[in-house]
Amino acid sequence: MKRTTWMSRTALALVAVAIPMTANAETLFWSTQAKPVEETQAVREQVLSGFDGAVDYQPSDGGPWLTRMQAELEAGSGTIGVLGGLHGDFTTLADDLVDLSSIDVGDVKFKDLGMLETSEQKYIPWMQATYVMAANKKALEHLPEGADVMALTYDQLIAWAKNVADATGSPKFGFPAGPKGLKHRFFQGYLYPSYTNSMVTKFRSAEAETAWNVFKDLWQYTHPGSPNFSFMQEQLLSEDVWIAFDHTARLADAFNQRPDDFIAFPAPAGPTGRGFMPVVAGVAVPSTAPDMKEAQALVAYMLKPETQIATLKATNFFPVVDVELPDDMPASVREAGKAIAAMSGAADANPGLLPVGLGELGGKFSQVYSDTFERIILAGQDVRAVLDDQSNALRAIMEEAGAPCWAPDPVSDGPCPVE
Repeated sequence: MKRTTWMSRTALALVAVAIPMTANAETLFWSTQAKPVEETQAVREQVLSGFDGAVDYQPSDGGPWLTRMQAELEAGSGTIGVLGGLHGDFTTLADDLVDLSSIDVGDVKFKDLGMLETSEQKYIPWMQATYVMAANKKALEHLPEGADVMALTYDQLIAWAKNVADATGSPKFGFPAGPKGLKHRFFQGYLYPSYTNSMVTKFRSAEAETAWNVFKDLWQYTHPGSPNFSFMQEQLLSEDVWIAFDHTARLADAFNQRPDDFIAFPAPAGPTGRGFMPVVAGVAVPSTAPDMKEAQALVAYMLKPETQIATLKATNFFPVVDVELPDDMPASVREAGKAIAAMSGAADANPGLLPVGLGELGGKFSQVYSDTFERIILAGQDVRAVLDDQSNALRAIMEEAGAPCWAPDPVSDGPCPVE
């Protein structure tokens, strides 16, 4: 038996679409999380089935999620009882979320996380995850001399990818650059913090130029099918790819199906630290909830130890509270846990939060990074010219949103600047 102490004490310290209407007896749980069909089904059947009440769990993309919530707020009444989302999903709704500080969650302390710059508990953390690296153990014999897989640098990762490509005759590094891949999160939370100690302000800096040139070097040894890859567990299992980066939930099948063949390890480090992006999801109750008592009871239920373990099994998102993990936890949990512990606890750890305060502009913000990747890496355009051009788009988004900076950028007075 072991306790999940690593992220709950590190990452948490950091930081209108038509759908079926629910019956009056049900609490509508409207969420941006657990959207894949398998995860949605698992949440309904394995996580929420133990709640003493009827729940209709409905996942949604971020834009429709926010649009429906705003429509209900404008109408002054609605059907949504509980909201599930990431920290950034809640920032534009702070004034319309009820204070949850009276909910009994035992000895759990969340410091100021979920208060959204108010004196009230606007949301309660629900589950957490991050992105890690994974590799077929056959690749370990090709590590550069002196390299520690649990503490790699970007230069060592490139050398490793080259060694594997030379040994096998083809590129074996895999990157989720497909239409549904999470490539933008890599640039925002991993590459940029590791080379610029920034996500926004230093977007077009000389250090950012260096970072993109480093990624160009890595791309030489990247599987040519990567622009079509979205869930790297598939390519690891097929062995088209031997080394990969992705979200823990998108690597889980590889570890669970072949636990003896794969290893998880931290993202690499650059000149300004080991950039990584902790992902914290929370639950909140809107002021228009039709049954406030039932909604708050559901929030409390989501924090129970047994619910947290069921959530972990259903989604591969980790608990936000200390819980005793059963001995029969999936291999993906055990393996990812070690990598996350090493990454979040590293002396050079440099966490970058998910974008905050962007509201409906969140998609455009991420598109800037995806477009930059496509222009520099796929189209082969000049790095400096692309950064200068894309910085204008990024600056316009930040000014329209009026969003102040978030970690690792220093706090700003007004919209986060793009130098």
